[in-house]
Amino acid sequence: MIYVFDGSLEGLLTAVFEWFERKPGQVTLSLEKIYQPDAFTESLAIQNDRAKADRVWLGLQKKLSKEWMRKFYCAYLSEIPEIFNSLFLFTIYIFQNPAGAEKNYGNEHVLTLSKAARSVEREKHRMEAFIRFQHTTEGIYYCGIDPDFNVLPLILNHFKNRYADQKWIIYDLKRHYGLFYDLNIVEEITMDINTQALKQPAPHQLNEKEELYAHLWKDYFKSTNIVSRKNTKLHIRHVPKRYWKYLTEKQIG
Repeated sequence: MIYVFDGSLEGLLTAVFEWFERKPGQVTLSLEKIYQPDAFTESLAIQNDRAKADRVWLGLQKKLSKEWMRKFYCAYLSEIPEIFNSLFLFTIYIFQNPAGAEKNYGNEHVLTLSKAARSVEREKHRMEAFIRFQHTTEGIYYCGIDPDFNVLPLILNHFKNRYADQKWIIYDLKRHYGLFYDLNIVEEITMDINTQALKQPAPHQLNEKEELYAHLWKDYFKSTNIVSRKNTKLHIRHVPKRYWKYLTEKQIG
């Protein structure tokens, strides 16, 4: 049997609740947007239910440590299509086994969840390190990003604490939503303007001193670079090329 859900965490947890309620045997969880109906396999469209999802989440909190709850959430944020089925089966496995079952790395779903969570945590740390804001004419610091995983919920507190005295926007260009901090709270936002403008603000949209600051930043990095000790291979290992587009010091000109 195939359970079809909308990709939300609420939907995933509701699917777990439905499984325990119906006990249909072997079930695969599939994303609605990629689900291909099969004439020979029965399916069930999961209707999101907040109360059912909350009961499953609370149940997981009783079975798992905070560390594992975070792993679960991080794995969910990976958005890897196969991870949803693994999370679904992992949750059933946890409820059906005694405490400590999550440490059984011989279970394929435990292993898959752990690997996905580790990748998301790595992406989170890199985004916290590599994001560079640009000061706009409206007085807001802006940065557009397109991370491999949906890490905005994970980097929210880092930037709120670090830049508590500045208004800023971090916008996920791939997922079409962002975070806006107004000196008080962080809100989730969406912006209905063209992608190019979100990717790189036009010169007239930036503060008049932004170009000067960019030059100063580049000069600083140039002056601290010791050519004789240059190790490109090591540098790329710590700062992969795919993140260079975020770094002011890597921009030509």
